[in-house]
Amino acid sequence: MFITLRRKNIAFAIAVLAAVAILSSALGVTSMASVFFGKSSRKIPVYGVDVGEEEKVIALTFDAAWGADKTQGILDIMAEYGAKGTFFLVGFWIDKYEAETKAIAEAGFEIGNHSRNHLNMPKLSDEEIRAEIEYVNGRVNELTGKTPKFFRAPFGDYSDRLMTALEKLDMVGIQWSIDSLDWKGLGASEICDRVLPKAKSGDIVLFHNNSDHVLDALPIVLKTLRSRGFRFVTLSEMVAVDGYTVDNNGIQHKSA
Repeated sequence: MFITLRRKNIAFAIAVLAAVAILSSALGVTSMASVFFGKSSRKIPVYGVDVGEEEKVIALTFDAAWGADKTQGILDIMAEYGAKGTFFLVGFWIDKYEAETKAIAEAGFEIGNHSRNHLNMPKLSDEEIRAEIEYVNGRVNELTGKTPKFFRAPFGDYSDRLMTALEKLDMVGIQWSIDSLDWKGLGASEICDRVLPKAKSGDIVLFHNNSDHVLDALPIVLKTLRSRGFRFVTLSEMVAVDGYTVDNNGIQHKSA
């Protein structure tokens, strides 16, 4: 009798857990901490966006930490194709390349925050995390009059503490859904092979502003995706900063 009841209880518990898992997946994980049996779920940055079936938009992003030789070239190529994008700038890069920082903003591109010193953020204290973020926000505002809304963690390394710090600053953590791996020195064709077959609406694509062959690959990416009907937008044009959920795959869903 005891064994039978126990088995029924276990079966019931498993059924409840399965139902909760299915419901959670359907609803998505909120941008704030979710609660599951008293434990907070992991806070997830935005990898991509559910933009609906009718929109064909994609966000090209460029991380800038070392070097600036190709930055103007990126701006020129993007302008040729009527495309906008987002640059994630590190603080010491901004300090060294103030003119380039201003040029990015003046060309109509968005500037995101990539930390002051490009450190492994989860290893820092809460105070150090906030200082890393606020320094870049202050410098960007000083040079462009705008304050970044989006943050990309160095090495793509996030933690709940980092995500909480961003929430307190009314910022959104941004990852990527397609990594070009251009920083590895890949040739233009290899970069395109990584980006083009995977590209879909709502994707966030990672490039680096001074990678070896970004200027060779970028025109091919832009021409090919434009021929498929894509528009190239800044993150602010695609990613919500409030009223959204993020599911377990990092896809942002905007509230109705």
